[in-house]
Amino acid sequence: MSIRIGLTGGIAAGKSTVAARMRELGALVIDYDGLAHEIVAPGGVALPRIAAVFGPDALLADGSLNRAWLAERVFGRDAAPGARERLDDIEHPLIYAEAARLERRNPGAKVIVHDVPLLTEVIRSIPFQFDHIVTVEAPEQMRIRRMVATRGMTERQAADRIRSQSSTAERRELADIVIDSTRPIPDMLAQVDGLYRRWKAH
Repeated sequence: MSIRIGLTGGIAAGKSTVAARMRELGALVIDYDGLAHEIVAPGGVALPRIAAVFGPDALLADGSLNRAWLAERVFGRDAAPGARERLDDIEHPLIYAEAARLERRNPGAKVIVHDVPLLTEVIRSIPFQFDHIVTVEAPEQMRIRRMVATRGMTERQAADRIRSQSSTAERRELADIVIDSTRPIPDMLAQVDGLYRRWKAH
């Protein structure tokens, strides 16, 4: 019998490090960011639907996604009301369907981890039940410093990204397990190892 884990966390909090460790230990890790990129890659299943809803300018001449154009209309200051929701209505069902397909293709997986950055935002609509929800957390200022150092953002851009997502308090309320990524990496990974051993023995 498999156990299904929901993994989330604030941007630049260290969730990717935790997901990578779980994968190393043998978990089936379903990367929702990766799936989101796949469905809008050239030839991706979401592209015709996006063009139908947002218009032909959503695609470039070669048929690939016009990311800058779409981002401005969905996330920009002049975005139309409901644009984000319309895009989510296209993408989320496709992502969930692919996640379900990956589960079916790996029937022997003992520990299945759904790596969902915005799990708090979609918890009411995601068609999966989780045995445990893990959030990886770090203080906002630490996350801002990480984004400035590793992602080329300004402090203001980093702060805006953080505030566009669910709050630390909301994620902590949703989760039953919190991983503090301010701890030394070996200590944090030791916590992950212990969790995995417990889940595998479930």
